Amino acid sequence: MAQHPAFELVRDQYIAEVSSQARLYRHKKTGAEVLSLANDDENKVFGITFKTPPEDSTGVAHILEHSVLCGSRKYPVKKPFVELLKGSLHTFLNAMTFADKTAYPVASQNLQDFYNLVDVYLDAVFFPLITEDTFRQEGWHYELESSQAPMVYKGVVFNEMKGAYSSAASVLGKKSQLSLYPDTTYGVNSGGDPTAIPDLTYEYFKNFHEKFYHPSNSRIVFYGDDDPAERLSILDGYLGQFDRIEVKSQIGTQPRWTEPKRLVETYAASQAELGKKTSMMTVNWMLDSQTDPGVVLALNVLEYILVGTSASPLRKALIDSGLGEGLTGSGLVEDMKQPYFTVGLKGIDEGDADKVEALILSTLAQLSKDGIDPATVEAAINSIEFAMRENNTGSFPRGISLMFRAMRTWLHDGDPLELLEFEAVLGALKGKLAAGERVFEGLIAQHLVNNLHRTTVLLKADPEQGAREAAEERARLDVAQQTMTPAALELVRETTEKLQALQNTPDDPADLAKIPTLTLADLPRQNKSIPIERGSIEGVPAFTHPLATNGVLYVDFAFDMKALPGTLLPLVPLFSRALLQTGTSTEDFVSLTQRIGRSTGGIGFQRINSTRTDGASTAAWLVLRGKAVPDKVPELLAIIHDVLTDAQLGNRDRIRQMVLEAKAGFESSLAGMGNGIVGMRLRAQTNESDWASEQMGGVSNYFFLRELEKRIDGDWPGVQGQLESLRDLLLNRANMVINITADGGMIDAARPQIGRFMQGLPANGPKGTGWGFVARERSEGLTFPGAVNYVAKGANLNAFGFKPTGGTAVAIKHLNTTYMWDKVRVQGGAYGGSSSFDIFSRGFAFTSYRDPNLLGTLDAYDKAAVFLRNPIGPQELTRSVIGVIGGVDSYRLPDAKGFVSLVWELMGDTDAARQARREQILGATQADFTALADALDQVAKHGRVVVLGSESAIKAANDERGAFLDVTKVL
Repeated sequence: MAQHPAFELVRDQYIAEVSSQARLYRHKKTGAEVLSLANDDENKVFGITFKTPPEDSTGVAHILEHSVLCGSRKYPVKKPFVELLKGSLHTFLNAMTFADKTAYPVASQNLQDFYNLVDVYLDAVFFPLITEDTFRQEGWHYELESSQAPMVYKGVVFNEMKGAYSSAASVLGKKSQLSLYPDTTYGVNSGGDPTAIPDLTYEYFKNFHEKFYHPSNSRIVFYGDDDPAERLSILDGYLGQFDRIEVKSQIGTQPRWTEPKRLVETYAASQAELGKKTSMMTVNWMLDSQTDPGVVLALNVLEYILVGTSASPLRKALIDSGLGEGLTGSGLVEDMKQPYFTVGLKGIDEGDADKVEALILSTLAQLSKDGIDPATVEAAINSIEFAMRENNTGSFPRGISLMFRAMRTWLHDGDPLELLEFEAVLGALKGKLAAGERVFEGLIAQHLVNNLHRTTVLLKADPEQGAREAAEERARLDVAQQTMTPAALELVRETTEKLQALQNTPDDPADLAKIPTLTLADLPRQNKSIPIERGSIEGVPAFTHPLATNGVLYVDFAFDMKALPGTLLPLVPLFSRALLQTGTSTEDFVSLTQRIGRSTGGIGFQRINSTRTDGASTAAWLVLRGKAVPDKVPELLAIIHDVLTDAQLGNRDRIRQMVLEAKAGFESSLAGMGNGIVGMRLRAQTNESDWASEQMGGVSNYFFLRELEKRIDGDWPGVQGQLESLRDLLLNRANMVINITADGGMIDAARPQIGRFMQGLPANGPKGTGWGFVARERSEGLTFPGAVNYVAKGANLNAFGFKPTGGTAVAIKHLNTTYMWDKVRVQGGAYGGSSSFDIFSRGFAFTSYRDPNLLGTLDAYDKAAVFLRNPIGPQELTRSVIGVIGGVDSYRLPDAKGFVSLVWELMGDTDAARQARREQILGATQADFTALADALDQVAKHGRVVVLGSESAIKAANDERGAFLDVTKVL
């Protein structure tokens, strides 16, 4: 057992549910609490969390989260965080600000790399430099180029939050939370309100760190297969430098009120199209703090019952009503002392708000009184239990997931292990249900129907709000500028100049060398292999991957979308959803959804769409993915057979609902994924696979959905005919491959079952005749009512004769973590800026995220080649090589290993080709940087631009540069 004289062992127990020996320690000198989870997971995790309740919406906790990672006592460089991004094998590296806490988690599979990350993070949080220049850069500052120029606000968090407030869905979610907790820290925006951020002073910012970033206010987690004793030694090296203090960080309790409240808010919108419903609303309930893990589990199951699937009764009632286009972000929000439940509709007429509220309340009252369908309860219990046992967190490290689960109780002085164990509470819940207890009906009555601590929030579109907010900001700046003395204005100008000079000044190489890093000798020379056996089942190519999957069989059925004409591609997302959500000839979609939940771990679709390794053809596959325990595999296959062959594609009302939901979903998420949207649209101009992706998931697909909504009412037979044609062309044995990932014995047992399943599918279908893709290059301005921009510029480098190698990825990594970070984020004030390159299609794109600039960002892109030609030192080169190898060797759970192996097969990417690229990465030289620089010179001259931004920003850019953007209104 790990012991250390500086720590008191508080608790020691084995938690079978997470296969971990859990030891809870308290640091004797400071009172810091440490949860040490020892297990055989090679993806090691460290995280330190501080309780950081803000008093206002200036974003102090958020700005501090950014700033502590900008240099520390031991590592006095401007961006140690970026040096780690560039030069470590991390599988996770980030920091997060919540409503009541700030967390700093890292993860790595490499032990020395893990220790390096831990040391940099501990020094960052306890001994940050947090200079006033860092505060200005990451938070906010006045920027003034000359005494005659207008003063402006700049700052990374300032612009990040402007972007967040450009999303109506984000505004509604935040307003809903704040409405319930007006008397506590949960009643302010910890991320920061752009109108309040300029009220934050450097002194308050510094004091916030001194007050809360202390070991006595920390909760620390280690997880994985590293030495538990070494964990304590590392921690005492930092914690031992402090003495215990009393930190007043308690989260207040919101007093309950006795009658519901209603709020009406607005969001910035464009002029609405005639007849378009632009409002959205939520009904929200504050719940009491939950100390009983049985109730916590039951509430999670209740959330799944009410809104977890399209067939959930509350969700279905709202969608079936026709009052709106889709659910708002709905469900149980647990990461707070007093959790809350929220549900609502977007795309409503503001005059229907009362009807939506009444429908929500009456549906809940009816469920509480008349009872919930037992089949729905059974499906929900199985789905939640399967997820808990599988513990599949995807690419997100399991240890960080457990850290945040523990924090729900631990942060508020509860038991951190309570929610990691679930067998007893799950068994008790099943026992109550078996005895006929109306568990969920009682929870609905107690926490929702009879809970008067409720708010209804209506969010209305205001076409004038964007211009009004911009004018108010301008007026505030003008007043500040006009009231400054000439000396004060000169100081602002000098401060601007000083900050820009600091940002342009490289770190001292001696200081950079202090940041711990691996060497090339520490990197494995060989790629990690994934076992694969190539064969066939009933004449269909089959790939199997014998891996330890903890008793779960994962099966993928992939269908080649090259069998389709290009005109049907925009229908594919709707079609794949319709297969699972329209029911069959023998069961409606509610019964089908219940059956899926009752017998499987889930069934869903995923698209593979990429240029093949030959650089000329496209791998485009629609993959139906399912998982089940062995005794449920026959039922899993029976369900898949039914949805593939008997889905009711003529269900017009259900299809219309799905179109409205998809359209509303794109609209509400646009501000959060703008960089991906513009990058995809740019690459789609010159590459077939990217064109297909844009047809199925970009702006083109959104425009298609708007027209499809009209066609459903005006030409339903035509729409249904296309859906039926899609099924006939796509879903047949001649057009598919099979992929199975499981323990070897499970694969052998499943083969004959899958063989019988295959016999039930159509044997043949017509061969595809091509999509008709034609390259079309142009520069575009896409307008939406946002306060920030998303700027892309790029080209297909094939046109310039560029021949990439594995070393190209090293040059891209260096470009992104130095020049792009400095020019677009640090100096430009955007929340993000990066470049990307597809080694197979040769498509290259610069993109920015939540960017206050447009033309300035394009100018920065055009100078990237000059930067790449600067000689790169061996230390910088090694860091970038390590960072790229970290991505190549990314951590994958068994199901992900099987799936990525399938992707490689469909793309024609062999083990030998991947190994050759790895060797090129490890052997990258200045020549790789120079070759990319030569290509980027051509991008500067001939590349195309796609921008998503406000109408005024795009007009201003066109006015200044000769109408170079073709303008299209998106929202």
